[in-house]
Amino acid sequence: MDEKGRHKDVAQIERSAGVMPVHRRQVAVLALWRWRAPLLAFEHDPEWGVDRAVLTSLFPLAAAPPGERSDRAYRRAVARLCTAPLFTSEVDPDTVQLFQLETIGSLLAFGELPDEPGPDGVERVVETSAGLASYLDELVETSFHSHPSEEAHRRYLADPAGWASESYFAARHSAVASACDSAVRTLPASAGLLDSPTGRRLLALCEDFGEEVAATMQWLRTTGH
Repeated sequence: MDEKGRHKDVAQIERSAGVMPVHRRQVAVLALWRWRAPLLAFEHDPEWGVDRAVLTSLFPLAAAPPGERSDRAYRRAVARLCTAPLFTSEVDPDTVQLFQLETIGSLLAFGELPDEPGPDGVERVVETSAGLASYLDELVETSFHSHPSEEAHRRYLADPAGWASESYFAARHSAVASACDSAVRTLPASAGLLDSPTGRRLLALCEDFGEEVAATMQWLRTTGH
């Protein structure tokens, strides 16, 4: 992803650096969750040999109450995932697969967070999420076809309360990330994101973003990008 994309959420990263480690972890989970729908909405290349059930399980495991038990369960799932041929072979991904591979990479990076005190590991996950949103904008803007929601995107960006300096998906991502960052500090430190109404609301917000991304990725694939 380009430098422009990787710096979209610098403010969010700086804010998250000053919160409790458990809340930094939740920031990373929410960043992952924005790409859950795009990862799972499309079939994976059979040659990758990825166990879809194991891959899917990483998301609720990441959102589980933090602690040694949940960390072990997540790492066991990652270890099973990494037995796939994908991790020992070269791949030539198409556009959708590139997003899938970047998200899988972030899921692996999340598993390393318990060994990385401080915000650096969270930064990598958050920056990848922001970078993917910006890259999606580039793909839409360079397409020979008009996006079916182009007019709605323009209206969104024209909103004075919006993120006018960014393209649509980067702006949407920044808005969702900002909402998550503001609310995550209020979450119980001992609970998982699925265990509180606020946590579930934030996951749903990220899921909505992801579903919109998946629809655009399907459009890109259909139009031959």
